[in-house]
Amino acid sequence: MNATHISGIGMTSARTRTRLVERLRAEGIKNEELLKIIELTPRHLFVDEGLSHRAYEDTALPIGMGQTISQPYIVAKMTEALMESGSMDKVLEIGTGCGYQTSILAKVSKTVFTVERIRALHMQARKTLTGIGQHNVKYLLADGFNGWQQYAPYDAIIVTAAPPDIPEKLLQQLADGGRMVIPVGSTEMAQDLMLVQRKGNQFEKTLIEKVRFVPLVSGIER
Repeated sequence: MNATHISGIGMTSARTRTRLVERLRAEGIKNEELLKIIELTPRHLFVDEGLSHRAYEDTALPIGMGQTISQPYIVAKMTEALMESGSMDKVLEIGTGCGYQTSILAKVSKTVFTVERIRALHMQARKTLTGIGQHNVKYLLADGFNGWQQYAPYDAIIVTAAPPDIPEKLLQQLADGGRMVIPVGSTEMAQDLMLVQRKGNQFEKTLIEKVRFVPLVSGIER
């Protein structure tokens, strides 16, 4: 994708995008392939038009329904952790949201399977991603706690909302050698962003850093 071919003026300028990437690099993101993908991904298309002038700030922004588009640094950190630790052929995403993280994942994996519980977000993300030519994504409106058993096991799982504990069903949908990046803990305080690696029936857990995410909620909003 060429940045000059993306609709919009000002907020989509090469200089604005380059500043974001320089900040991510300064914050410790090292994967240059990933940084280039973030630079070329039209984040302004994933936020409300009234917030598009802030799309390339390194901050989370509201997307409605009590949800947010994640801070670019967090998107990069979670994606980089998965890219560094193994195959990215089949990736399960829990919490499609506006589809921005989905778009980044789709550029570094063969297929992304993304699950969203809120119908309005599910439909809008599908429309946005299709509109920018992202066709290696499969979508499901469902309770994220259940994962997506039909296509398991997955090489990688990314969870973009925080459960109090790691859901057992997600652990069981990891392939042997697969990895999961997930924020865990109460929303009353900072959560632990964890990298979970499956080795047979054992799951090795490594703390990446402290984060703050919206809670992972069960059920479906139709």
